[in-house]
Amino acid sequence: MSRYTITVTRTASRDYDPDAIIGYDRPLQTFFLQAFPDAGGDNLELWLGTDFRAFETLSQLRAAAIALGFDFIPLASGILHKLLDDHAREAHQAVSDSIIQDVLNGTSAR
Repeated sequence: MSRYTITVTRTASRDYDPDAIIGYDRPLQTFFLQAFPDAGGDNLELWLGTDFRAFETLSQLRAAAIALGFDFIPLASGILHKLLDDHAREAHQAVSDSIIQDVLNGTSAR
């Protein structure tokens, strides 16, 4: 499992969580996103990617985040490349070039 710290924004209020976590979970074969913990740090307002193959692409993960009122674009290119490397190394399916381009352009969830 990989884990990288990113910033997730709540789109309506522009609040942000600079300590959000994005990664790839090999056993579940999914990308995941965790952000906005409660005051005690026990519960998360946003936790995507807890089911088997829930988000096989970053585009799917971003679309789900946007549907819930959150976004994680722009994503630092270094983290993007690490996530894609993790997926390529650990997943059973390769990431297509069009998905990579969509994420880089920030157009994948529209």
